[in-house]
Amino acid sequence: MQLPYSEELNIEYLGRLFDNTSECYKFFWFKAIVSNIKKDKLEIPYEDLVDEMIADAWYMVTEYRLNLGPKDTLKAIVNLIKEKYPLIKSSEEKSKIIKLLRETDDKEIKSKKRTLTYNVPYRIQAPFLKDMKGKDWNVGEGKLVDRINQERRLMYYFTELQGLQTKILIDKDWAKYIIRNQEIINGWLEYNMILYLQKRNPSVPGIADKLYPPQERKLEKIKKYWKLILTIEPIHEIYGNNVLTENDISIDHFVPWSYVAHDEMWNLNPTTKSINSSKSNNLPDWDTYFSRLAAQEFNTYEMLWKYDKVHDSFEKCAKEYVNSDSVRYRMYREGLEEAEFRSGLESIILPVYQSAKNCGFGNWVYEVS
Repeated sequence: MQLPYSEELNIEYLGRLFDNTSECYKFFWFKAIVSNIKKDKLEIPYEDLVDEMIADAWYMVTEYRLNLGPKDTLKAIVNLIKEKYPLIKSSEEKSKIIKLLRETDDKEIKSKKRTLTYNVPYRIQAPFLKDMKGKDWNVGEGKLVDRINQERRLMYYFTELQGLQTKILIDKDWAKYIIRNQEIINGWLEYNMILYLQKRNPSVPGIADKLYPPQERKLEKIKKYWKLILTIEPIHEIYGNNVLTENDISIDHFVPWSYVAHDEMWNLNPTTKSINSSKSNNLPDWDTYFSRLAAQEFNTYEMLWKYDKVHDSFEKCAKEYVNSDSVRYRMYREGLEEAEFRSGLESIILPVYQSAKNCGFGNWVYEVS
C-alpha cells in the first residue's frame, strides 16, 4: 500500500516503519499513537500508550488466542491480567480495560507494563535514524533519548525520563499529516498487521476478521431453518440429547467461532441456550460428538431433499452461509449416501478442528447437572 505523498515530510521512512518486525509491539504502539492524535493529544505519557496497547490486544489474545510473537511481552501481560482478574470478559469494553489498568495497584502488572517501553518507543523510528547503526542502539535509555532528541523531522520526541510518566511529544506536521490521511494510514496499518499475524498464525483462518471484536453475529436465518425442521420431526441436540423446542434453541459453532471467524453451515448445529453457554469457546470432544453431529446433519440433509419447504429454507440460508461451491457439491448435492456424506463432512471439519486444538482450544464434554 502506498502512503500519501508530502512535500514537508519523508513518507518513505514512515512506509518502512514495520520493516524487519519480529514482535508485535510496533503495530500496537503506532496504533495507540494514531488514536491519541485523532483526539488532539500531542503530549502522550508512555503509560497511556501502553494501556491502549494492552486494551487493543485484549480480545485477539483472550478470545482468538492469536500468537503475537515468539517472545511476546504484550500477550504475556494480557494473560497475566486475565489470570489476576478472571471476571473480566474477553468482550469487555476497551474503556473499562483501560480504566482497570490505570487504577490497579498490582506491582507485577505495573512492572510488566514498564517493560513494554524499553525498546519500542525508540526502535520504531529507526527508519528515520539512518545514521544510527548496531551498537549505537545499545546504550542506556537516557543516552538514547538524548541522542534521538537531537535528530530533525522525527514523528515525535521525548520529555525527561520518568518511567511510565515519560511523554512523547508529537511533531505538529506529522500530526496534521496523520489526521488528514487517517483512513489511509489505518488501512495501511491493518494491512501490515494482517501480514504479520498471518505469518505468526499460519494455520489460523480469518486473520483479517480478528483485529477487532466482532460485530453482532446474525444467525436468525439458520435458527429459522432449524425451527422449521422442528415442526416436521423432533430434533435431539448432540451434546445432552435434549429434545429442542422453539423457545429454547441456540445455534452452536462446533469448532468455536473465535477460531473459524465464520458462520458456515457445516459448522453450525442447534443446541439449548444453556448448553451453548456451557460449551463457550471450547472444542467438543471429537470421539464423543462428531458421529452425533454427522448423523444429525445427514438427517437434515435427507429432509432437504424430501420436503420442498425445507429445501426452500435451506436455499435462503445457503446464499449467506455456504460460501464454497466445493463444499456445496461434496455435502449438499442430491443422492448422497450416509457414509459419503459423513466422509465429506469429516474431510471439511476435521482439519479445522485439529488446527484449533493445536492453538490451545480446550477439550469439552457436556456434564449433565
